Amino acid sequence: MDVGCIMSLLRPSAIYNFVTSYPALRWMPCQSWGFLRWPGLDGFLRLMVVGLLWSTFSELRFIPSSSMFPTLRVGDRIIVEKLYGENTETVFIKRIVAKAGDAVEVHHGVLYVNGVAQQEDFIAQPPTYTIPLTTVPNDHVYVLGDNRNNSYDSHVWGPLPMKNIMGRYVTCYHRPTNI
Repeated sequence: MDVGCIMSLLRPSAIYNFVTSYPALRWMPCQSWGFLRWPGLDGFLRLMVVGLLWSTFSELRFIPSSSMFPTLRVGDRIIVEKLYGENTETVFIKRIVAKAGDAVEVHHGVLYVNGVAQQEDFIAQPPTYTIPLTTVPNDHVYVLGDNRNNSYDSHVWGPLPMKNIMGRYVTCYHRPTNI
């Protein structure tokens, strides 16, 4: 009698029968509980390849200052796509506003690139400083933080050599809620 009770528990339930017979739900991977199995050597090797590629082409970074506020906040954790292999300890996260050959200037709180005023609705506030007309040299870029008045960037040290660019911002994967 007890064996009959155990066997009745192993029969498919009404919910399982509905899920497997309803046409729109047939694609669901949970119809076959095989996805819960250990992936084995093949899956382990795939995981190793993904880990190797991840560590080769991307990097996790922490935002220590407010120079990119309001786009990035202090404490945000971001993913950076690495362009060059150098892993330096001091890294600045900035926005490229002009490339080689462009003429850059800032006056009356407006950034001008090649004589055209830039619409910057992402900055914290208009810059209070002035940058005289500067032409960006070859193999250089002009970078500014979104918090223009509180950023250590090209308005302080001039155009940045392209060789100093470590990577490209991809996304913010964690934003602390207590800040």
